[in-house]
Amino acid sequence: MGDRTCLAIVLAAGEGTRMRSARPKVLHEIAGQSLLALVLDAVRRAGSTAAAVVVGPDADAVAAEAKRVLPGVEIFVQSERLGTAHAVLAAKAAMARSVDDVLVIYGDTPLIRPQTLRRMREALAAGAAVAVLGFRPRDPAGYGRLVMEGGDLVAIREEIDASAAERGIGLCNGGLMAFDGKAVLPILERIGRNNRKGEFYLTDAVAIARAMTLKAVAIETEEDDVRGINTKAQLAETEAVLQQRLRKTAMEAGVTMVAPETVFLSADTKFGRDVVVEPFVVFGAGVTVEDNAVIRSFSHLDHAHVGKGALVGPYARLRPGARLGADVHIGNFVEIKESVIEDGAKANHLAYIGDARLGAGANFGAGAIVCNYDGVAKHRTDIGKGAFIGSNAALVAPVSIGDGAYVATGSVITHDVPP
Repeated sequence: MGDRTCLAIVLAAGEGTRMRSARPKVLHEIAGQSLLALVLDAVRRAGSTAAAVVVGPDADAVAAEAKRVLPGVEIFVQSERLGTAHAVLAAKAAMARSVDDVLVIYGDTPLIRPQTLRRMREALAAGAAVAVLGFRPRDPAGYGRLVMEGGDLVAIREEIDASAAERGIGLCNGGLMAFDGKAVLPILERIGRNNRKGEFYLTDAVAIARAMTLKAVAIETEEDDVRGINTKAQLAETEAVLQQRLRKTAMEAGVTMVAPETVFLSADTKFGRDVVVEPFVVFGAGVTVEDNAVIRSFSHLDHAHVGKGALVGPYARLRPGARLGADVHIGNFVEIKESVIEDGAKANHLAYIGDARLGAGANFGAGAIVCNYDGVAKHRTDIGKGAFIGSNAALVAPVSIGDGAYVATGSVITHDVPP
């Protein structure tokens, strides 16, 4: 967007009581990320230079999540729920600073794409004072209609107020809006409470802009971009859409998925080239898989790093802090947690390695375990390169096994073993 500055205002004040949950709606997760995190990531990738999140009272958890994702974000509180325009004006102090573009986005629309937000900003750069995101649902019942004349947007008509002809309009209001930075406050401050609920409606901004002889336009997008979430059923539906997007992106980048509809990804999953993923694999947040690795069926990875050419699974579990080097083999029913498995090392079946290092080329036998927890604290185990840990051995941490050492089957190791 060149040198244009942009403030994104994310409205996250909804309680989400229809979710039947004590957790704030925008903190529910899909693809390993909160709804709010996905929206803020889209904002960042759309080129926003500043961001503000509007929360309700006592929403410390929402504010903390926003700051985790975007440390420089400003938090504003909407103390009373008096409508969408009232919520946006809670961030008046941020809008009062000189910016070119202001985006208004809802925290429960996690499928919004950066390219869609950029299209809205392009409309502002072309001279519009207001740009409204519209879509054409299969069933428009219940949605506000976008009333167009000569290519311009002249009004957003709520269905309850629409004429019969206006109800026949297929282009509906998606809720997301963009404003020219110089016009946003003059427009919003003219919005009144002339409606049955006595609230300040953001949708009135279009008619007000027109009355000020300012240009308003509609930007049409697909329904998924503006898909909002109010129930657990809608959460699941949105998860399915996002998973389809993520799988398609991964396969277009060169990942082979044998049965893609069975693989679940996180929004931040990273793949190298020529990775193969077999059916029924789950990737939690924070996973990187390097070139030529194979992830076999029914494996679960979470905050883990898989090195080049590594073989994982089937039925393997990589927990947070698992780091596998190149050509590592982690087999069926092997669990790795907070451990470095160095190049060429193998743990092929029925093993647990936690808080440890398994040296390059070492072999960790079937049924062997690292006893890393004494009931009070975790302790480290260090296994040297080329070491051989026999089946059903128990290594009681803290303990060190030297390079090339051989631990016989069934041994319980409570003292260091020399090289």
